[in-house]
Amino acid sequence: MDRITFSIVVVCLNPGAKLGQTVQSVLTQRYGDYEILVKDGGSQDGSKEGLPQDSRIRLLCCPDAGIYDAMNQALPLLRGQYVLFLNCGDTLHDRDVLSNMARIIEREKESRSGRDRLLIFYGNQYNLKQKSVVYSAPVLHDFTCYRNVPCHQVCFYDARLFSQRGYLLRYRVRADYEHFLYCIYERKARGVYTELLVADYEGGGFSETKKNRKISAKEHREITRRYLGRRKALRYRLLLLLTLAPLRSRMAESETLSRYYNRIKTGLYRLAGKRGEGR
Repeated sequence: MDRITFSIVVVCLNPGAKLGQTVQSVLTQRYGDYEILVKDGGSQDGSKEGLPQDSRIRLLCCPDAGIYDAMNQALPLLRGQYVLFLNCGDTLHDRDVLSNMARIIEREKESRSGRDRLLIFYGNQYNLKQKSVVYSAPVLHDFTCYRNVPCHQVCFYDARLFSQRGYLLRYRVRADYEHFLYCIYERKARGVYTELLVADYEGGGFSETKKNRKISAKEHREITRRYLGRRKALRYRLLLLLTLAPLRSRMAESETLSRYYNRIKTGLYRLAGKRGEGR
């Protein structure tokens, strides 16, 4: 098998020093078969001019309509077999993320279950704001797809999953969530949980403002009805309300309580993973 190649996409607009921090976390990787594609929307703060001179960095500068439009503009330029979208301000967790992920991908692709199948390899994130690890669901089934899919900063997508279409721009906050479900339900991709700590997440991002949380909730209802059906989506929504989802969300966002909450959530995910049918 040929060595696994990665495309790391970083989109930005006047990011300041964050762009350099994110790019440097990739450049320090011990695994060398990658490219960094920086999509800049027209920064005027000198950030793109400060990028290192490295043949693995490619820079695309042109106006865009926001983060998802910027990601879409980067898609035709991808050269890697697997793509990771890493937001400005977020960084790869350590120097061995790509080498460890490549090893897992090679092993899975050589297995019978992974051969000739579209795959999404994902891991966990470290939330710098909460100072705790946020664990992804180890098994993807209807309920975990409704409740909590892994964030795009920890997902290595088979690049072919973007060959037919990219992100739908009518979703202002949840376009990455919609595309993940599209991959799972329409493209029949299989999610492979790796247990790796992939990225350090800055926190306080685009989707976490008060205004965008309202938009997010509305888009979530529309997307889940499309992929899960109205009745199943309503049943899961009622289940979360009955299990005090708003209170648990506040616990997850608390620097003091998030560590304990994530431990409990991880245990429940593992229990559900043993009982549920993975995709």
